[in-house]
Amino acid sequence: MPENNPQEKLAFTYPARGALRLVLSGDWQIASITPSLDEAIAELKTHPEVTEIAFESSQIGDWDTGLAAFLLKLARECERRKIRLSPEGLPQGAQKLLTLAQAVQEKEAPAPKVQEPFLTRVGDTAVKVWNEIKSLLDFLGELLVSFTRLLKGKAYIRKKDFKAIIQACGAEAFPLVSLISVLLGLILAFVGAMQLRMFGAQIFVADIVGIAMVRVMGAIMTGIIMTGRTGASFAAELGIMQTNEEIDALRTLGIPPVDFLILPRVLALVLMMPLLTLYSNLMGILGGYIIGVGMLELNPVEYFNRTQEAIGINNLWVGMVHSVVFGVIIAVSGCFRGIQCGRSAAAVGEATTSAVVTGITSIVVATAIITYICQLLGV
Repeated sequence: MPENNPQEKLAFTYPARGALRLVLSGDWQIASITPSLDEAIAELKTHPEVTEIAFESSQIGDWDTGLAAFLLKLARECERRKIRLSPEGLPQGAQKLLTLAQAVQEKEAPAPKVQEPFLTRVGDTAVKVWNEIKSLLDFLGELLVSFTRLLKGKAYIRKKDFKAIIQACGAEAFPLVSLISVLLGLILAFVGAMQLRMFGAQIFVADIVGIAMVRVMGAIMTGIIMTGRTGASFAAELGIMQTNEEIDALRTLGIPPVDFLILPRVLALVLMMPLLTLYSNLMGILGGYIIGVGMLELNPVEYFNRTQEAIGINNLWVGMVHSVVFGVIIAVSGCFRGIQCGRSAAAVGEATTSAVVTGITSIVVATAIITYICQLLGV
């Protein structure tokens, strides 16, 4: 069946001076051929005196979004030419669609971001870093004052909460610490064995694994594990409390949040980190034992005797110092980022991520500093 001529669907009449009436007829559907807006624009150019457009749709047939698209384009053209568009003569549904389409504002393209001068960016970064340092110093000062109140018996810590935090920082972390430490001992022993077998000195695998784990690697791996596990947990918990205004409620009640929320977490992690580090050392030595006895066929008693001879008390104390410092860093990083958290769900995620990044970076920096100090002291 041949399509209707688009010209027959759109006609123009002039009921009064300055008024144009569009007579719509036939089917206005996307599947059929519909008149182009160019015809209406050409008519307006021919009659520039037109100030108002009305419609006559008594002869219109089936219509869909094809008619709505035509009307929306015509409305924009009328707005550009400052011509009043009167939709009263349109079908009721078309009037509603036109009103709805005109009510939705088109999104403007974002303005291109102007890059600030280099010195401005450097200055902004310096100010941001300085403000961050001041905030951290204020936080550490409050923590120190809270610890002083605890020593004087004036700080209140709920024993039930403190025990729960110790369990979360200690016993619940054993499985993960065990797995990572054993694998680390296996790796150290395997890498050392590849070289030592060339010289027939396989027994010194015990020295490599024992000294590395006890002196620094056990503390570092435990610190990294606890940063991702416990430090992030501290930041998320305090961040959610900040979002829910629970910390503000504590201040309103006259309870210092540092005493009630932060000090127990810091003390618990500082107490648990040395124990976890000792356990990590043992698991790492066990991993080296598996390689030494299973792959290198060393005598088990000889392996443990050699490990005992290699590990000196100085190495053990250096590892314990690392663990205590790492415990303070992890707890402070997690609590500081959590207490700084904004009041939104996105801010909680940012605080958690920032706590992990800050903790791991600080651990690496602290390891370098402690190693340098030990080198100066000859330890």
